Amino acid sequence: MKISKIKVYKVKPRWIFIKVSTDEGIDGWGEMISGTKTETVVAGAYEIGNRLIGRNPFEIERLFQEMHRSFFRGGPINGTIVSGIEMALWDIKGKAFGVPVYELLGGAARDNIKVYSWIGGDRPNEVLEQAQDRFDRGFTAIKMNATSELHYIDSYEKVEEVVERVASIYDHFGSKLSIGVDFHGRVHKPMAKVLAKALEPYHPMFLEEVVLPENEEHFKEVANAVAVPLATGERLYTRWQFKNIFNQGAIDVIQPDVALCGGILETKKIAAMAEAYDVAVAPHAPYGPIALAATLQVDSCTPNVFIQEQSLGIHYNKGFDLLDFVKNKDVFQYKDGYVDLPDKPGLGLEMDEEKIEEIAQEGLVWTNPQWKNYDGTIAEW
Repeated sequence: MKISKIKVYKVKPRWIFIKVSTDEGIDGWGEMISGTKTETVVAGAYEIGNRLIGRNPFEIERLFQEMHRSFFRGGPINGTIVSGIEMALWDIKGKAFGVPVYELLGGAARDNIKVYSWIGGDRPNEVLEQAQDRFDRGFTAIKMNATSELHYIDSYEKVEEVVERVASIYDHFGSKLSIGVDFHGRVHKPMAKVLAKALEPYHPMFLEEVVLPENEEHFKEVANAVAVPLATGERLYTRWQFKNIFNQGAIDVIQPDVALCGGILETKKIAAMAEAYDVAVAPHAPYGPIALAATLQVDSCTPNVFIQEQSLGIHYNKGFDLLDFVKNKDVFQYKDGYVDLPDKPGLGLEMDEEKIEEIAQEGLVWTNPQWKNYDGTIAEW
């Protein structure tokens, strides 16, 4: 079997799908992150992907090494391109052998996968009502953004607003509903300490990206101030970027993104490193259906995954949602806050390529929101 063709689709609301075809008629699907550089990612995907024409799609480790180990390694653009192609190769291999991908990675390590649901939106609001909705639907865990814009040193009024939102949920549900609070890298070190300490009495499931990953030396300072699990990892790629995180010992939950960090096998390797450091895994997956399906394959065979992000109905999905481009719409069925292990070959998806082709004709222009602080300086989104 040989790789014969690469096709990339830009799909609303903010997804990039890649289809890798073979000369034996088996196709694999992958997904890449658009962010603010959609055209750059697409061009790079063709540049790298076309080099694989004529190659054996089963040699996933060899092809990963060749794609990753260019002179200038890593970076989010190369990372997401390699990830998208790599998950498509696993999709091909699983389909060829007639088994879900996780069966090729050691087999199942669990019976099902716990998931959480997003509430609140970019600027969190109406969180209690939305938390009640998720609880009524069987979820026992939710996640919300902590703040909107926050300056290096900002008003305690904003801190009190965050506490009020989290407290409203905790006071209503107690420990029946776990709350993940995402700082989203919006909070600088001085306010991160203040905000983390203020949230501690409400027993968050974890505090995510309390500072930006490039300021990773401050994770320890926050960790020493509170008895709350800290999480990070959605912006990191390959096991080498996670190495310092594990050695530092301040992070309790890593959140690698299968569509950025290098793909399915790289996520599995990162999770195995985490297991050796007694660190939990809660993979990042707020994007489209292919990325989520690939992540569930890793979850299925990874014992230190304790919960999975999922993006059905997330505030970014405007116009189209995950199931709109999938024929087997039962694949992401949640029951009592859990999802079953995938049971179909490859990634387990039957993509609606006709619909994908149609929507891709409309083009894709999606950028991260551009925020400013009260004085006009740039704020982290």
